[in-house]
Amino acid sequence: MKLTKWMIAAAVALMPMTAPAVELDADGLHQAPWIMETFRDLREDLDEANAMGKRLVVMIEQRGCIYCTQMHEEVYVIPEIEQMLSEDFFVVRVNMYGSTEMVDFDGTALLEGDMVRRWRVMFTPTTFFFPQEVPEETSAPDAAVAMIPGAFGRWTTFNMLNWVLEKGYEGEEGFQAYHARMLRDQLPQ
Repeated sequence: MKLTKWMIAAAVALMPMTAPAVELDADGLHQAPWIMETFRDLREDLDEANAMGKRLVVMIEQRGCIYCTQMHEEVYVIPEIEQMLSEDFFVVRVNMYGSTEMVDFDGTALLEGDMVRRWRVMFTPTTFFFPQEVPEETSAPDAAVAMIPGAFGRWTTFNMLNWVLEKGYEGEEGFQAYHARMLRDQLPQ
């Protein structure tokens, strides 16, 4: 029996797609070695991040989020990104519908899900990046130096991590201009 290109293409199309396996925790959230287990007191987390020479990041995710899965299976596993997340960032994950109590920078204590609503976050993943010092009585969204509202690809994520590490938010070049400049150097011409 002679196989045609069409038959081969049909067979390949019907094969199950296999993505890298990312383990889920009991709440159905993705596990990664660079996600820190903390008491979710953001002031304590900031102190610990600073003591380790890392930058504090809060990632908000939820069970069944296809975009969270995309980030964990396609972006965070890129060696350069995974290395930065492990070595340069102190990542705390918040469950959008979680029932673990957490404490905001301003001292407000709420369950994760209630805190996410207080912060007016509606989509996952949402990622907040924080400075090394946060003024008293400041909520997380007000303290954040940058925020990623959703899933982004390799280069946007890589460049955002670098922009935060380089404290680009303190300069005149905003992230979009920085990202465009970096893309000119990163992508093949």
